[in-house]
Amino acid sequence: MPTRTARTAWNGTLQEGSGQVELTSSKVGTYEVSFPKRAAEEADGTTSPEELIAAAHSSCFAMALSNEIGKAGGTPQSLEITADVTLGQKDGGPHITKIALTVRGEVDGLDAAGFEQAAQAAKAGCPVSKALAGVDEITLDAALES
Repeated sequence: MPTRTARTAWNGTLQEGSGQVELTSSKVGTYEVSFPKRAAEEADGTTSPEELIAAAHSSCFAMALSNEIGKAGGTPQSLEITADVTLGQKDGGPHITKIALTVRGEVDGLDAAGFEQAAQAAKAGCPVSKALAGVDEITLDAALES
């Protein structure tokens, strides 16, 4: 299996500094990061580790769910996954306190219960979910759309 690489160049202190994270393997872009914007409600044109984790988790979950639906005898027509990653405080410092996965899907061959089962299996089996096992709470809201 391949190894993927990202690189960050940082200048300055935590509060006044900033950096750029580069998606090196794919070469799809370089993105600005800063701690004050990371901790603010508005991202204001910068990304954050939490947003990058949300992207990784939602895309991994989509792949895992597509696989689980197929194993259950269904055919995914469309899946829309959102991962909300919350940065909070724990033990006096910043901590990822919660990840909320939301999936809405159009699937042939599965009912709501079968879809929920596939979604729970995907949540448990997704490699990114496993890597994030230290997060206090990972929730899942899965529903079929007609």
